[in-house]
Amino acid sequence: MNPKLPRLVIVTRPTPLDMLIRRFGTIDQAKFYVESRGRKFDRPLRAHELQQAALDKVIRAIPAEQRRVQLSREEFDRFLFNPDDVILAVGQDGLVPNIAKYLHGQLLIGFNPDFETWPGVLCRHNPADAAKLIEWVNQRHQGYTVEARAMVLATREDGQMLPALNELFVGHMSHQSAKYRIRVGKAVERHSSSGVIISTGTGATGWTSSITRQRGINEPLPAPVDRRLTYMVREPWPSIATGVDINFGFLNEGDELELISEMEEGGVIFGDGIEADYLEFNEGHTVRITIAKRTLNLVIPQVADA
Repeated sequence: MNPKLPRLVIVTRPTPLDMLIRRFGTIDQAKFYVESRGRKFDRPLRAHELQQAALDKVIRAIPAEQRRVQLSREEFDRFLFNPDDVILAVGQDGLVPNIAKYLHGQLLIGFNPDFETWPGVLCRHNPADAAKLIEWVNQRHQGYTVEARAMVLATREDGQMLPALNELFVGHMSHQSAKYRIRVGKAVERHSSSGVIISTGTGATGWTSSITRQRGINEPLPAPVDRRLTYMVREPWPSIATGVDINFGFLNEGDELELISEMEEGGVIFGDGIEADYLEFNEGHTVRITIAKRTLNLVIPQVADA
């Protein structure tokens, strides 16, 4: 192995077929379960085959002398990343937020196994181009560049932190009434709402887009590389004790949104839709939301100068 070359960390997550086999034990039992419910088994089978073919192309493109390791999503939180590692994510776009919070400046290259099904916003490269991308990583020729995507960070009063690439959710685990005080700048208000979403430019095309469309918000949302966040309060309830004035806005570099929990139990902070990985947000907890110092360094094709 050549220690001068960066280590390549290949990351994946289980396919729908993998999950079915884990649940039912064998592929035949999984097939019986799917078809007994009037669904076709060829859909999870095709997704699995495309994933394996893409993974095979990426692995075969790695030079024999280059260090590599392969991880599944369940192993991310137990793995020690080196500062100069390069991450090769093979799968759907959602895999990238899964790994982003464990990275601190490492490059990430996303490979899309199925362009007919998945848009490839984050995993935008064809697995057939893996050799060219790895050569660029090792020699830094022209052809690709790095896009530094902004991330959002929650910092609780005890120092615990939770970063996210798309968005953070702060509220009750049931997504029903969450009680808290909210502060933006000098403005302070007590709320009862369905929670607060704080989004980056990357997340602006997902959950944030749904909320702004439903609410008829037409203000331009941040781009993925913008050092700017959007916050939205979901369904704030006006009452004698709670207000609705602080419900939408932007956070720039140096700004912060502060939330103080008034929930006896069930308060949570989670990122990128991963509800199982959360910080508690109950009575006595305070969280500050800011733009993270770290970025997701995503490798993208270099656009030729006009």
